[in-house]
Amino acid sequence: MVNLFSCLFLFSLSLHCFVACLAANKKNITTDEFALLAFKSLITSDPYHILANNWSTSSSVCTWVGVSCDETHNRVHGLNFRDMNLRGTISPSLGNMSFLVFLEFRNNSFGGELPKEICRLHRLKILDLTYNKFVGGIPAMLGNLSQLQVLSIYSNNFSGLIPQSIGNLHRLKLLYLGNNALFGPILQRISNLSSLEEINLSQNYFSGPIPEEIGYLNQLEFLQWSFNRFSGSIPSKLLNMSSLINLYLENNNLSGIIPSNMGYSLPNLQYLHLNDNNFVGNIPNTIFNSSKLIQFQLNNNAFNGTLPNNAFGNLRFLETIHIVNNNLTIDDSLQFFTSLSNCRYLEYLELSLNPILSSLPKSIGNLTCNEFRADSCGIVGNIPLEVGNMSELLRFSVYDNNINGPIPATFKGLQKLQELDLGINGLEGSFIEEICKIERLSELYLDNNKLSGVLPTCLGNMTFLKQLYIGSNSFNSSSIPSSLWSLTDILVVDLSSNAFIGNLPLEIGNLRAIVILDLSRNHISGNIPATISSVITLQNLSLAHNKLMGSIPASLGKMVSLISLDLSQNMLTGVIPKSLQSLLYLQNINLSYNRLQGEIPDGGPFKKFTAQSFKHNEALCGNPRLQVPRCGKQVKKRSISKKLLLKCLIPILVSTFLLVACIILVKHNKRKKVENTPERGLSTLGAPRRISYYELVQATNGFNESNLLGNGGFGSVYQGKLPDGEMIAVKVIDLQSEAKSRSFDAECNAMKELRHRNLVKIISSCSNLDFKSLVMEFMSNGSVDKWLYSHNYCLNFLQRLNIMIDVASALEYLHHGSSIPVVHCDLKPTNVLLDENMVAHVSDFGIAKLMDEGQSKTHTQTLATIGYLAPEYGSSGIVSVKGDVYSYGIMLMEIFTGKKPTDDMFVAELSLKTWISGSLPNSIMEVLDSNLVQQNGEQIDDILTYMSSIFSLAMNCCEDSPEARMNMADVTASLIKIKTSVLGANRF
Repeated sequence: MVNLFSCLFLFSLSLHCFVACLAANKKNITTDEFALLAFKSLITSDPYHILANNWSTSSSVCTWVGVSCDETHNRVHGLNFRDMNLRGTISPSLGNMSFLVFLEFRNNSFGGELPKEICRLHRLKILDLTYNKFVGGIPAMLGNLSQLQVLSIYSNNFSGLIPQSIGNLHRLKLLYLGNNALFGPILQRISNLSSLEEINLSQNYFSGPIPEEIGYLNQLEFLQWSFNRFSGSIPSKLLNMSSLINLYLENNNLSGIIPSNMGYSLPNLQYLHLNDNNFVGNIPNTIFNSSKLIQFQLNNNAFNGTLPNNAFGNLRFLETIHIVNNNLTIDDSLQFFTSLSNCRYLEYLELSLNPILSSLPKSIGNLTCNEFRADSCGIVGNIPLEVGNMSELLRFSVYDNNINGPIPATFKGLQKLQELDLGINGLEGSFIEEICKIERLSELYLDNNKLSGVLPTCLGNMTFLKQLYIGSNSFNSSSIPSSLWSLTDILVVDLSSNAFIGNLPLEIGNLRAIVILDLSRNHISGNIPATISSVITLQNLSLAHNKLMGSIPASLGKMVSLISLDLSQNMLTGVIPKSLQSLLYLQNINLSYNRLQGEIPDGGPFKKFTAQSFKHNEALCGNPRLQVPRCGKQVKKRSISKKLLLKCLIPILVSTFLLVACIILVKHNKRKKVENTPERGLSTLGAPRRISYYELVQATNGFNESNLLGNGGFGSVYQGKLPDGEMIAVKVIDLQSEAKSRSFDAECNAMKELRHRNLVKIISSCSNLDFKSLVMEFMSNGSVDKWLYSHNYCLNFLQRLNIMIDVASALEYLHHGSSIPVVHCDLKPTNVLLDENMVAHVSDFGIAKLMDEGQSKTHTQTLATIGYLAPEYGSSGIVSVKGDVYSYGIMLMEIFTGKKPTDDMFVAELSLKTWISGSLPNSIMEVLDSNLVQQNGEQIDDILTYMSSIFSLAMNCCEDSPEARMNMADVTASLIKIKTSVLGANRF
């Protein structure tokens, strides 16, 4: 009986404990749920509706996006809100989530102060606030987070001192405080952070000495303290850290000498940046014991002595040597250059602004670098012929030295060379034709030498040339070769201070891209050709100190980009054209020492010019402030017969004018009133901003080819910059055919009422009889096509998914959200642009169609891009919103496979669509973009989990029958659901 009673008692007790445990767990989840709902209530912007659509009280918090739970304790242990573009402040209630292990807010727009309640999270290991807008100080009690391993507040607006309590974080491995407004000295207690591996304090206002105690962090690999105000010398213990790989101390106020034992105890050092400080003394030879060194930068210090002869040869992995602006020399043996031939990975060698005072050795030909610069080094002697062996050179500069002798003909072997700067030396001889054989040469500086002879006609073959400086030489008594004027893409031509003769040819107007033209101080004669006015990109024009005659062409008033105009010291006659008053950007003008007469204009930029601009001319008159006499009224005496003629002629002319005006008015009133587009200025796009044609010319440097972003079927797009600094893209319509002109009208009609975050915003438009353009917001990251097919760019899985969600949202709006449905008709990666935040914007509505009320489809004769158009579009010209859905499906396949629908592999019966179809569901790996496979390595299985759903969705969009295809609202919802699953799994 006792045993039975005992069993019942134990069972009752166990049951009570079990119920109490359940109640406790329920209570804990409720605590976490309340905290998360409080967090959500302070979110002011959720552009992807992630929290709004997925955080529902009807489901467990453990299923919410960004939330991870610990199954053992049934509590929330992680919050991951990376890259969600959330905006708001952090709720103090998060401090109640006592089981939190990681908090990740990277790359959002959270602001306000960091709540001190966060310091109650004793289990927290990761706190990542990188790239937000937090303000105020770092909470003083942050040191209570004894389990913390990662603390990153990089790139915020935190200010104040580092709290002393941070010294309690003994488990901390990564400390990133850079790019804030923190100040004060560095705590000596930093030595307590014995587990620290990386520390970044760059771009703050820290001052005082570097504490000696930093040397006790024997696991530290990465130290980045650049762009602060640290002073004093580098502690010897810091240079005795065998674990250190990266040491960045540039742009501080550090001084003193580098200890001679540096290098012995830095066996793993790869990156050493000490530039822009005040270090003195020799570079210690022992630094070259750091045999793994990759980058070596000591620019802008006061190091002196001789560069080590053979030491650099020990640094076999060296890629960069920057020792610019010190007091270093090279001894007469020149073994320094010889030893560098062992550095087979060397790419950049900069020795400029050091008193090397030596000649260039033949061994320079053994260097493998891409860039060699030794400007203002006092180098003497000839340039060795062996320089032609430096076949990898992109830039070679020995500007401002004492080099003499001829230009070596061996330069012709440098076929990769883009910049050659031999300016300000004592080079002799001629402009050798071998220079013309450097096919990719873009910048050539031979100014301020002693070169003579004639310029070769082969100059016209240098089609890559953008800048040509050969001023201040002795090129003698020959005319400028006519081939020079065929370099239509050249930006700068400086032939000043030579002895060129002859006239300026009419072909000077061919220089469609030129910005600076300086032909001053020569013996050029004849008239200024009127064709020069067609060079509307020109900003600085100097023809001073020549023998030019005739009048100043009135057509110069068309050179809308002119900033400086110098025609002084010539023999010009006639009047100053009043057309120059229209040059709104003209800041400097010099017409002195000529034979000009008549009135000096007083409008436009002439209001600010002084007498110095017009002195020593024959008979100029105008405003007395210009130190010229006032212009008198010249009254001509007319004969009696002329007066009688005028009395009769004027009434006849007036009557005729009135009659013609009446006829024109009557005809005008009979015209339809639909012709509302003005001939000049803005079209009726609905945009409030007015931007003139001349502002567009100035913003794009005269629609310079260097500003060209790309060409399309209906025109060209240029990058521009308005006077207020705003970047714009200008789409200029090619008006050679009526179809292209109609595309402008179609795009205006399509865009004038549309407003959506994923459509390219039209800022303005500019239209006249000869010119039509759209002014759009500038997308700094270019097209999706560029990111898919360029070796320099790469998209990860989540970026690709976000882009396609953005495009789907734009199409959903066009099809279902605007007052009149709009069919884009030409959706493809080149027509989807990315802004600075990688948000996608659909563009190019040149062949878009507006569906009239009640209309579900229409017909067109305009063909979209092959490979993306729907079957009914290609065969019958039928246009409907379902055609856009088909194009979207093709693009969805393309963005995850990296294959265009027109790829060479798709022949006969094989297409992108059938290729994907054959891979489902078990062979997706075979069609996935290889870049994604390489990026994710062993985690590729995580991607394959979602790719089956994505490709199935794409196949549904590409059904042959329009009626069988999904609508874009469902497509958007499906992709967001997939993204929610991705983020919920804390992947990528």
